[in-house]
Amino acid sequence: MQMSSEITIVGGGLAGLVAAIACAEAGARVTLHEAHGTLGGRGRASEAPYVAHEGPHVFYADGPHWEWLAERGLTGPLGRPKARDAVRLGFVRGGRMRRLPPAGFIRMTMLDRGRKAPVDQDFFSWASRTHGEEVARRAANAISVVTFDADTGRLSAAFVWEQLRRVFAPGPPAVRWVIGGWQAVVSRLEARAREMGVRVELNSRVTELPNGPVIVATELSSARVLLGDPSLTWESGNCAMLDLAVRPDPRDRFICFDLDSGGFHESYSMQDPTVVPRGETLFQVAMPVRQGESRKQAGDRLEAFTDLTVPGWRERTTWRRSGFAKGRSGALDLPGLTWRDRPAIERGDGVYLVGDMVAAPGMRGEISVNSAVQAAKKALRSVSGAAL
Repeated sequence: MQMSSEITIVGGGLAGLVAAIACAEAGARVTLHEAHGTLGGRGRASEAPYVAHEGPHVFYADGPHWEWLAERGLTGPLGRPKARDAVRLGFVRGGRMRRLPPAGFIRMTMLDRGRKAPVDQDFFSWASRTHGEEVARRAANAISVVTFDADTGRLSAAFVWEQLRRVFAPGPPAVRWVIGGWQAVVSRLEARAREMGVRVELNSRVTELPNGPVIVATELSSARVLLGDPSLTWESGNCAMLDLAVRPDPRDRFICFDLDSGGFHESYSMQDPTVVPRGETLFQVAMPVRQGESRKQAGDRLEAFTDLTVPGWRERTTWRRSGFAKGRSGALDLPGLTWRDRPAIERGDGVYLVGDMVAAPGMRGEISVNSAVQAAKKALRSVSGAAL
């Protein structure tokens, strides 16, 4: 089927590429505009031999986003850590490294996993009533890897509880490590889009909406300007990040959760040796920035956490990169709000909005994929009249 109308995609990140492919697969003519010289947005990684991403880049294979990617062969080969590495977990509590989280935290995630949390209450208050303030605080900090927020306890109990159960509750492991990380998936998405006939315009900054159906796949702040809509805002996190390649040491951890301050540490080479030169280990360490805290103060806390997770890292470092991600870490729902209350995908007059902070389910990048597929269906209906 060849449609007469053209669908325009503004933004060539994960959401824009998925939307472009979904539209092209249905026979639509698609033009994708990307303001930068390369595609991928926040899914891009640093250049080899050190392939580091902006934030954790694992996938969870328990949602429609994964099914959509996997059906098209876009996930590629998967990696996994060796058994001796996979068990090297850590939990920082009271300034010390521990092998296990507190007993109260284990009881919460294992025994209460079927419990339903309220939307209109904050997580800390809700969890404190059943498990006490200390366990509630530790649990909120444990899931800061998802929120990138230094006060995760203030968020909706339903929102935080869903993420906690997904990451920590027992069950078939849903986490997937793609060889090459998000960048490899982005490269496959780009190849698929071009194969499907998508016209890709790089270094093409769109300042006015073109005619016809338009899918806006930019950061929310950019969409706010392009659409002239000040209501396009949502809560997001603020996090300091450190990517670190070091010479290996037996004391290095695979994954570590900072139950004191919300920090998170993970190796990306123990399960995927392709992201670092042979004989080195690549880590990413993250620390949520507190309200009113300076970048230096956040950086100091980040390095103190790294001292625990990668002992002697300063003497072993072969490569490093640091940065901050503010308002770029996906949607966070405050008490009384759910994903359905986020900025709507359909904006009217043939304009659709996608990305990781809009009204679609999922966790961070998953929201981008799910919203892009939904927007594509809506845009296709508008040009074909077909019930897709």
